[in-house]
Amino acid sequence: MSALLAPLGVLGRNTLGLMAAIGRVTLFALQTLSHIVRPPFYSREFGVALMQIGWLSLPVVGLTAVFTGGALALQIYAGGARFNAEAVVPQIVAIGMVRELGPVLVGLMIAARVTSSIAAEIATMKVTEQIDALVTLSTHPMKYLVAPRVLAALLVVPLLVGIGDIIGVFGGYAVATGTLGFNAAAYIKNTVNFLELFDILSSLAKGCVFGGIASTMGCYYGMQSGRGAQGVGRATKGSVEAAAVLILAANFVLTGVFFSL
Repeated sequence: MSALLAPLGVLGRNTLGLMAAIGRVTLFALQTLSHIVRPPFYSREFGVALMQIGWLSLPVVGLTAVFTGGALALQIYAGGARFNAEAVVPQIVAIGMVRELGPVLVGLMIAARVTSSIAAEIATMKVTEQIDALVTLSTHPMKYLVAPRVLAALLVVPLLVGIGDIIGVFGGYAVATGTLGFNAAAYIKNTVNFLELFDILSSLAKGCVFGGIASTMGCYYGMQSGRGAQGVGRATKGSVEAAAVLILAANFVLTGVFFSL
């Protein structure tokens, strides 16, 4: 009998552990928001976070978007040729990049680049007792380390998503007009006419949510890091995994909310 109940016990413990982890992350996110809206504000830390998350992420975001847009145009053209529907390339590239691929890919790139960096930095500060030194100097670690990074990500990742959308659409335009024989003016006209304002706003809203997830996971795992080099490594790995899964899950939920009305 005990052998039959053992799997249920394992499932129960894992479920309780998952719920406890969700609760801890939720409380951490709420504390972060409370510190964002209450003074004091550390403008220097905020400016550094803006540069690291925004400006320094532009190259990887741009390269990812342009190659994705070009590959998407080739795939749509090849698939559409089976049904004599090659003319839909501009419309599908535009809506695919703006609604889905642009926000998701930018979010995953931010998770890979920024989340790992934040987690490693804060975890290293914890290991070397720099966070304890902040407390000794009457500086709240959440307000000094977490709030500026999360606020910067909330503001700058939507801008990165918008830039990624534009570059991705341009990648599809370059391939379609340079390789597939599309007329440049007609391609641009079809793209502009097909996109709606709500498509753009939903893309930027996703970017805001994904930026918040990526930065919060990096800060959370960094603050919860264990001691030693192994603790820093586990915090970095766990932060990227959690951010990537949550970004994809949030994209599914947001897509259902925005486009199933």
